[in-house]
Amino acid sequence: MNIAEIIPQDDCVLLIKSDDGRTGYFDVKPYLDSGAFSPLKDAVEFRKVSNGKYFIEWGCGADLSADTIQARWDEVARNGRV
Repeated sequence: MNIAEIIPQDDCVLLIKSDDGRTGYFDVKPYLDSGAFSPLKDAVEFRKVSNGKYFIEWGCGADLSADTIQARWDEVARNGRV
């Protein structure tokens, strides 16, 4: 999966759009107690996510691979259909 777009939501959730038309929500909360992810408890820092296409990352050093996202997201749409 290649990540086309990331849209931060409230409550440490990301709306992820893939380049093949799939869309899903990825909950980052389960990761927030680990060292690299703890700065993301701050909503301002959480919203500073960057798209590396095969991964996402934050300035604090936390990152997630597209494979991890795909394995654990809640897919909600394909090609614009819910």
